[in-house]
Amino acid sequence: MRNLLVVSNLQNLDYALELNFHLMLTLPPITLRLRGWKLIDRVALAFLLLCSIALGAGCGLLFVYASDLPEIRALETYRPDVVTEVYADDGQLAGSFALQRRILMTHEQCPKVLYSAVTAIEDQHFEEHWGIDFPRMASAAFRNLVKRRITGGASTITMQLAGNLFLDRSDRSFRRKMQEILLALQIERRYTKPQIFTMYANQVYLAHGNYGFAAAAQFYFGKPVTDLNLPEAALLAGMVNGPKFSPLTNPELALNRRNLVLRRMEEEGKITPAEDTATKKSPLGLHIQYPRNDLAPYFFEEIRKYLESTYGTEAVHERGLRVYTTLNIHMQRIANQSLRDGLHSYERRHGWRGNLPNVLGDNLGKLETYEDDDWRHAIEKGSYLSGLVLTVGERDAVIKIGPYRGILSPNDFAWTGRKKPAELLKVGDLAQFSIQEVRDNTVRVQLEQQPGPQGALLAIDNSTGEIKAMIGGYSFEDSKFNRATQAFRQVGSSFKVYVYADALERGSTPFDTIVDLPFTTISGGQSYSPRNYDEKFEGTITLRRALAGSRNVPAVKLAEKVGINTVVDMAKRFGITTPLPPYLPLALGAADMKLLEHVSAFTVFPNDGIRIDPHMIRRVTSYEGALLEEAHPEVHDVLTPEVARTMTAMLEEVIQFGTGIQAKALGRPAAGKTGTTQDYTDAWFVGYTPQLTAGVWVGFDDKQISLGKK
Repeated sequence: MRNLLVVSNLQNLDYALELNFHLMLTLPPITLRLRGWKLIDRVALAFLLLCSIALGAGCGLLFVYASDLPEIRALETYRPDVVTEVYADDGQLAGSFALQRRILMTHEQCPKVLYSAVTAIEDQHFEEHWGIDFPRMASAAFRNLVKRRITGGASTITMQLAGNLFLDRSDRSFRRKMQEILLALQIERRYTKPQIFTMYANQVYLAHGNYGFAAAAQFYFGKPVTDLNLPEAALLAGMVNGPKFSPLTNPELALNRRNLVLRRMEEEGKITPAEDTATKKSPLGLHIQYPRNDLAPYFFEEIRKYLESTYGTEAVHERGLRVYTTLNIHMQRIANQSLRDGLHSYERRHGWRGNLPNVLGDNLGKLETYEDDDWRHAIEKGSYLSGLVLTVGERDAVIKIGPYRGILSPNDFAWTGRKKPAELLKVGDLAQFSIQEVRDNTVRVQLEQQPGPQGALLAIDNSTGEIKAMIGGYSFEDSKFNRATQAFRQVGSSFKVYVYADALERGSTPFDTIVDLPFTTISGGQSYSPRNYDEKFEGTITLRRALAGSRNVPAVKLAEKVGINTVVDMAKRFGITTPLPPYLPLALGAADMKLLEHVSAFTVFPNDGIRIDPHMIRRVTSYEGALLEEAHPEVHDVLTPEVARTMTAMLEEVIQFGTGIQAKALGRPAAGKTGTTQDYTDAWFVGYTPQLTAGVWVGFDDKQISLGKK
């Protein structure tokens, strides 16, 4: 209704103006005593009428525009959207969630060089005017009048703040400009210059999702805003004019704009001519810091889902929280590298598949300008990244990976069995490469290929239940399905730990013997004859040997002896919540479980029989620091310390002499259990040291596809 009244007022005002002009033109001549004055009388009267009309129209316009203004008092409680900051276990910022990436700064945190740069390019008289710079406005009005269109205004910092906060930024009408002026006058009356500049500095958009100078300093230069130097401050100040001045998308335009800022600073006396000349010679000096969620994307996604369900989307993405997690950055990096190395090693053992996407053939762009999303990540030794094939010769090929060039020689693709690069690649192909070495502007690479199988990894601190590392798949960009927390997969022989723990609790010892020979029994009303994975039988062996060698027949016999239902109950005591079928094949892992619950269960052994609920968050506070929640995980007594220690001694044998002997290379006390399902569709290993328990699963998402025996 209010908007309708405003429109009505404007229409009435237009009608009144038109009527007054009509009356003025049709006025009869005023007869004076001196005839020669009649023309002068009419001109004078017309001028007076015009002045009164202009004054009335101006007052009317001001009244109409002012009647529709938002309340400036809203600024007193205004708080811009801020990021939810996610911290690792050492207090280091590890990731964030936000619709607008913003880090609030105070006026004291704004370096003088940034303040000088912004005011020099955007509002030279910021300290003197009271919201409006009349000389600049008159100059801008003249330019607009000459060009007969609005080519630019003379908005002060205060006017820009008013427009950004309260008005539609896409509207370039005269009405919006008048409202901007009125709002600026009100803001200047109510707030100090430092307050106005701080609000502006936290609100301004600086491209690529960054709002405010503090967030931009972190993104473009990897440093806090307080540490900005002269060329960096000038570059950011130049970007206020619009995203087109981004140094990422338009580096040359950004450089020219930065140098313009420096020239204005020199003209304003903010810097010396020598500083201006020297700084203009410096490069852009970017050190881009993309949001770090890519370190542990599956971990952060679990955090995000929990926060949104607990506190709401607005709290997470607008009001901002501070989340202190259990993530260990060092462990996560090692986990990322280890899983990727393992999957790529599997691929090299199984041969080259080919069938690569091609930039030219698939119309993805031009060789000269193509940019791959992979190149946003750190290009460092050990990375696996997409590379663009630029040329293919008789003996080698030239590869582009971001700003680097690499030469692919026969040794770098020897695992494929091919001798010439042309047998594998053609110009425009996008292939995967591992970075072997990084030099100034070149890289040494090895040809790889996108892994077919997936993998998941989870690491838990035994004494606290804190999740230290999590990987839910090879690529979060390709698949957000978290195989560490969501996938149900058969655990194979790794399930045997529950059978043996149950037997030990019921009085068995590691040195009790059991017969490893063919036998047939009844399970679920059907005949069942378990077999060993190597189709061999060892006769009478100890329980210790049977577990270390992952013998199937002894495990089934042991489960039959203690009762399969008691084995199910034992697994539940360990924290297994997925349904377990009470049949003898369960002893060999014929049941689907989650990696998270399986790894958590294994922490019982190094923890003297105690299990602490796994968790990812230590505490959550508001953005201002008020405590919202704190972790107090539940503690469960599962086994006696004696049984837990005996199981550890038996599982150490798995690594020293059994199926997990490859883990012996760690060179430190460790225990664990392997697990391989029938037809090799799933491969598991869950192991632990006194401090940490970690589990890895590898397999295809399609449960019908075998990993093979290699």
